[in-house]
Amino acid sequence: MSIDRVATNNQTSYMLSQIAKANVKLQQSEYQVTTGKNSSDYAGIGDKTAALEGARAAAERAKGYAASTQLAMTQTDLQNTQLTTLTGLASQLQKAVRSAVSKSDGTGLMTTAKSIFDQATAILNAKDSNGNYIYGGEISDQPPFTATSLSDLVTQPSVSSFFQNGTVKKSVTVGDGQTETIGVLASDIGTDLMNALKALYQEDQSTSLSGSITETQIGNLSNNVTPKTDTAYKNLNAVTAQNGNTYTTLKNDVTNQQSLQNLYTGFVSDIEDADMATALTNLSNNQTALQAVLTVTSKLNDLTLLNFLPASG
Repeated sequence: MSIDRVATNNQTSYMLSQIAKANVKLQQSEYQVTTGKNSSDYAGIGDKTAALEGARAAAERAKGYAASTQLAMTQTDLQNTQLTTLTGLASQLQKAVRSAVSKSDGTGLMTTAKSIFDQATAILNAKDSNGNYIYGGEISDQPPFTATSLSDLVTQPSVSSFFQNGTVKKSVTVGDGQTETIGVLASDIGTDLMNALKALYQEDQSTSLSGSITETQIGNLSNNVTPKTDTAYKNLNAVTAQNGNTYTTLKNDVTNQQSLQNLYTGFVSDIEDADMATALTNLSNNQTALQAVLTVTSKLNDLTLLNFLPASG
């Protein structure tokens, strides 16, 4: 006579399914503790998948905006140094002409003017680290200012003929739908100064300004040159100030984008990252649960009708 087992096939199948479930939970807990992440795939994220991907994409955009804006800050800072120098040259010319008028002596005036022209030309044709002309606008592969000497300025009816820069100022995208203009054009910063230098050169060509100067020359300098030096200094000072404001704006933009990046990264972390205290607790509980299911299943499979027969006297 055979002794039948108490456990049926259905019971065994049920216990095996419980073992599988307990094992899955244990593996998930082990993954969370090992990696610090909630899940290795979207299935484990569930209905938060769309929010996760949206936050991750937004964080990457903010990171990109911050990086490109930081590069724009570098260019704006370089422009600030050069514009400050150019403004100083305009001030130097302004003071030199006023000094010649007040002293009735033009000694060294044209030497100063030629030096200012050379320094200004170098700034107008300055290049960035990539070899592009900073003040050329969209035409960045050729010099924006083409006069090579002070005397060249009188060979054309207008100094504008020597400015070959483009008309589109460089800009940078600092956020979704947000751009900042950072570029400065050579013609915008050089025309007034070159007009002043041209007027001074013409006066010297008419009657030399070297040494003592006459009342007529003083009148010509006061009426024809001084107003132009004043205009050059005033406008360059304004452009320099605006460039400084742009730098401050860009700095704030970088801070804002870095804050947004941190915010969105936090969102991603909230969804992806496991709570380690909870994960460790779950790991312990799931290990215990799996062991319990395995023990019960093992005993169930060994159980027969003999276990329920009364002991013999």
